[in-house]
Amino acid sequence: MEAKFLEVIKEALEIEDRDLAMGDKFKEFDEWDSLAQLTLIAELDDNFGVTIQSGDFKKIHTLQQLFEHIQNGQ
Repeated sequence: MEAKFLEVIKEALEIEDRDLAMGDKFKEFDEWDSLAQLTLIAELDDNFGVTIQSGDFKKIHTLQQLFEHIQNGQ
């Protein structure tokens, strides 16, 4: 599931030139902006069936935290 998760992140943020690590702070990526946030939230819902509320999303900083949130289905 982790590989699929990372692929969804790369696709949503249109990252083609590098690999991602679970410890990465995705909100610090050059590709990150408000449109990327909306796209990512929609892609995670489509691929994993998990809706992330705005308040919860603000507390998530790393890909690992986001992955754990999805695994917990919260």
